[in-house]
Amino acid sequence: MNLTSSLVAIDNAARWDEFVARHDGHLLQSFAWGELKSRFGWRAERWGWTQDDSIRAGAQILFRRLLPAVTLAYVPRGPVLADLDEDSAVAFSQQLREVARSRGAFLFKIEPDWLRENPRDRALDRVGFSHSTETIQPSATIRLDLTPEPDAILAAMKPKWRYNIRLAEKKGVVVRAGTDADLPAFFELTRITGERDRFAVHSSEYYRAAFELLATRDDARLLIAEFQQQALAMIFVTAFGHEAIYLYGASGNEHRNVMPNHALHWAAIQWAKARGCTRYDLWGVPENAEQADANLPSSLYQFKQGFGGEVVYYSGAWDCVNSPVQYGLYRAARRARRSGLG
Repeated sequence: MNLTSSLVAIDNAARWDEFVARHDGHLLQSFAWGELKSRFGWRAERWGWTQDDSIRAGAQILFRRLLPAVTLAYVPRGPVLADLDEDSAVAFSQQLREVARSRGAFLFKIEPDWLRENPRDRALDRVGFSHSTETIQPSATIRLDLTPEPDAILAAMKPKWRYNIRLAEKKGVVVRAGTDADLPAFFELTRITGERDRFAVHSSEYYRAAFELLATRDDARLLIAEFQQQALAMIFVTAFGHEAIYLYGASGNEHRNVMPNHALHWAAIQWAKARGCTRYDLWGVPENAEQADANLPSSLYQFKQGFGGEVVYYSGAWDCVNSPVQYGLYRAARRARRSGLG
């Protein structure tokens, strides 16, 4: 590839998304995702490495001011390197690093969408990035192949999962697509789930914005499992390019024996396949889930892997540090937050 390619800002949503989707880029690199994060403390810039007006590589960089004069630059599930060779990937990544530096970022963090031990890791290493244990996105996930016929997808699940899907139907669980009128109920179920399972949730405004930006473009579905006209559980599923992602989920504490969550994911799988998606991402499992699950028989990992997918491991987080002092303070603050001290 000719290294005279130029780095330019891309402001056209259709042009950007066409490039990202065509090269199997991730939802978190989509234009709408940048808009979403821009409403909640981040600022998005989209940079394309172009040649003859064609985008050959790209990255959506999110900037967040943590304190006055303390800015973080972050590329979630990117960059999108398309078919770049290693030297070209190095040249592109160097220019991205200069963009982050010019914005005053003390840290430029990248979490690529490619998997562990990918040769593209060498390009990041050559530019000055180093592996970090401070991740923002899950470092592992479960992906389900949607290319087989629905009966074959169902047959690849664990027998108990097939049974529970049929049980939900037999018991009268109905799955329907939600609208913005269902968002307050979704947030309430999310709050209940967060308290029960001890994890943080976004604000109701965040979920509403995500629905407005993604569902109105027909890139998402809020699926609701109802039993006796009561909403038992809901999931928010997205579709971008060839990949569908289970992004958010929530469930109440009643009638869990009618298996609403199994029904929801089966409905999501069928929706995604009908849209032409070839992969269903169950969005994150712990790094050592396969080993730890022996002691956690009811874990979320076990629930997800019962659908028959494959555990995959991402390249992880890569950090390029511009201010070692600020970086040290940032890591200390994150450790304190995780331990409950901050």
